Amino acid sequence: MKTMLSIISNALCRMTGRNAGARVVVSRSFADFTPQATFDIKKCDLHQLEEGPPLKAELTRDQGLQYYRTMQTVRRMELKADQLYKQKIIRGFCHLYDGQEACAAGIEASINPTDHLITAYRAHGYTYTRGVSIKEILAELTGRKGGVAKGKGGSMHMYAPHFYGGNGIVGAQVPLGAGIALACQYQGNNQLCVTLYGDGAANQGQLFESFNMAALWKLPCIFICENNKYGMGTSVERASASIDYYKRGDFIPGIRVDGMDVLCVREATKFAADHCRSGKGPIVMELQTYRYHGHSMSDPGVSYRTREEIQEVRTKSDPISMLKERMLSNNMASVEEFKEIDVDIRKQVEEAAQFATIGSRAAAGGSLQPHLLQQPAAGGPRDEPLVQTQVCQLDLNPNLQIHSDPDR
Repeated sequence: MKTMLSIISNALCRMTGRNAGARVVVSRSFADFTPQATFDIKKCDLHQLEEGPPLKAELTRDQGLQYYRTMQTVRRMELKADQLYKQKIIRGFCHLYDGQEACAAGIEASINPTDHLITAYRAHGYTYTRGVSIKEILAELTGRKGGVAKGKGGSMHMYAPHFYGGNGIVGAQVPLGAGIALACQYQGNNQLCVTLYGDGAANQGQLFESFNMAALWKLPCIFICENNKYGMGTSVERASASIDYYKRGDFIPGIRVDGMDVLCVREATKFAADHCRSGKGPIVMELQTYRYHGHSMSDPGVSYRTREEIQEVRTKSDPISMLKERMLSNNMASVEEFKEIDVDIRKQVEEAAQFATIGSRAAAGGSLQPHLLQQPAAGGPRDEPLVQTQVCQLDLNPNLQIHSDPDR
């Protein structure tokens, strides 16, 4: 009876928008909530596989609240970046991730902190899920010394332990991800690399070279295409003869996943990770998702799609709202509890924004190599991949000469 009254109270609060039910919520203890529930999730499309991820997903109350906090933090952080950009506090390239939060949260929930991840230039969400604070991300966007790359990387070049950053060249991170997976295999540490790219990069030749090499050597690599329907301002239907990106590996197994559902993403990534760790080689995942902003802050995002289309996705498929409604309808949390989380996140983001606007600006020149080498890993010392220190040296040392002739 107590559980039924709680569900009715939550439903009335959501329908009326009133806070009358807050008195009921305050008096409730954690014992009043459902600690765990099982949900039906969308079936994945399969390629070269007889079985795929499960059709049901278990969710504990603690997991649900954590996923909600992660996604809502990324959402608020990106909206704050939008505001700072319009105020001309953030300059240059800035690609926002709002709408796609279920991808980053679901992937991180299904791999280990010691696994590796590399992505393209829409990287703020993954920078956060890989352990970088909101303050360090926003300070990096504003070019401050308190940024994760000391203000010298900007929107597209942030790094963390086992996170090899955003990469500004379309598709260039894919062969790098295959190389990281090769290192995992060589070291025999049972780790893997999640290598992300967008639908706009899916026709790059270097992807297929990487697929071929990864398949030949059975590298522990999860190649993930975040298909947000548009490559810059071009729809996938106009850009690709085949939009079944999960089949692009041909001889590599693939799965197509609802990228707007954090539980779908989590279960699919678990399945893919088990595939890689069992020695079966790489796998391709296509996450069908959607970005609310334009391609970048210089793109209003409504010249090639309608405002009605964007609003329909927000109304029917928003990843944060979907998780919240699941938990409320199963008495796993209260309306007031979600409001408290939202207030706390807004406070953190505002404090981070203040930090990002008052700190010292990054000085011109210098080197990022000491910063990278001093980054501590969770649980022990870190062996920083050589590729990162080399990239920083090439970017910041104008006197360094590069010769293509190996005999010179």
